[in-house]
Amino acid sequence: MTTPPRVIRRSAVASWILYDLANTIFSMGVVSLYFSLWVRDEVGPERADTVYGIITAISMGIIFVISPLLGAMTDRARRRMPFLIVSTLLCVGLTVLIARSGYWVTMLAFVFANAAYQAGLQFYDALLPEVTTEENRGRISGIGVGVGYLGSYFAVGIGFLPQSADKPFLFTAIAIAFLLLSIPCFLFVRERGNPNPRPVFGLAMIKESTAETIRTLRSGSQYPGLIRFLVGRVFYTDAINTVISIMTLYTVNVAVATGLGTEASEGKARLVMLVAISFAVLGGFMWGTMVDRIGPKRTLNGVLWLWVATFTAAASVGLFGLPWQTLFVVASMAGVALGGIWSADRPYMLRLTPPHRIGEFYGLYGMVGRFSAITGPVIWAAVAWLCIGQLGMAPAVGQGVGVLVLLSFIFIARWILGPVTDEPRDWDAIASRG
Repeated sequence: MTTPPRVIRRSAVASWILYDLANTIFSMGVVSLYFSLWVRDEVGPERADTVYGIITAISMGIIFVISPLLGAMTDRARRRMPFLIVSTLLCVGLTVLIARSGYWVTMLAFVFANAAYQAGLQFYDALLPEVTTEENRGRISGIGVGVGYLGSYFAVGIGFLPQSADKPFLFTAIAIAFLLLSIPCFLFVRERGNPNPRPVFGLAMIKESTAETIRTLRSGSQYPGLIRFLVGRVFYTDAINTVISIMTLYTVNVAVATGLGTEASEGKARLVMLVAISFAVLGGFMWGTMVDRIGPKRTLNGVLWLWVATFTAAASVGLFGLPWQTLFVVASMAGVALGGIWSADRPYMLRLTPPHRIGEFYGLYGMVGRFSAITGPVIWAAVAWLCIGQLGMAPAVGQGVGVLVLLSFIFIARWILGPVTDEPRDWDAIASRG
């Protein structure tokens, strides 16, 4: 008997894409923009990079440790959606607390809100096969990235409201928007479900899942290209995530170095971010189409070369004291490249993933992203401490040196990823050999 073709409803695809918009509001508004500015207000410009780097590393360290376990739990569960719902609600509730209850409570709220957001992103990515086919996966992933960055307009735009000086207002508005725009995904994305669910919680599950993950890492040859892709991903996400998180502080420092006041400089930073967002929307649509036409590997290679040019230009602004307006060019390049990186590497990872272990493997995928999000801020904080704190460089110059350090990571990633192919795998044949 022939199995009827799987019907994917447009409402499910649209709702999945809308969640990308929702969580981008959080990542842009909280992680990239307003929390770093809150830290700067609290500790001063000299310590802002170091403090923000450390607190971000702590947050990412938590999710790094539990990512594979969370992925294995979703593989065992009947459905993944309840995990996405819980993580989203935790993130929303904690975001409301940021800047409302003193320095240390705010720090803790950010640490766990960001960890919950990162966990939700892992569950969300693992739902991609539920709303796509092999033929349109790149396009849908790219549309998700492009539409997702539209959420950044909201995150940046509320900074121009008269109430924007009230940081608790900003964080609450972001939390409410995140929640409301997530609801369609919760309601309309229908999973095929796990026909053989197993116990999700308990010590036995932890032991089994941990053992499976260790076996996967030790027997990487059974999963062609997996380990090499994950290691390469550590390096390019290290550089990219770090630059995203410090872009606002970098723009403010460059603008202050040209003689602008702090308030005016923060306004310029928002304008630069808007330019980056606009080009990220364009990049998501463009690169997503290229993934379906030329494959995720060739697409990712092109994106990484664009990042090389972007990092070089960004470093030059701080090192050579170029006008702050030059950052509009850098932001345009970064936006196009940013849209491309997530459009390409989600489908790339699926090419390397056996269908019955998507949750676990996306846990590893998320794990290396979180590892890079720990090491990146720590490296950035160390460079800032050395260049600005010890050598007495101007903040913009010290950050320029930091960008050059991150540029080297892109070259390392390109070298590591060289031998990895994106040819579809015959998982039945691979399983029979194993």
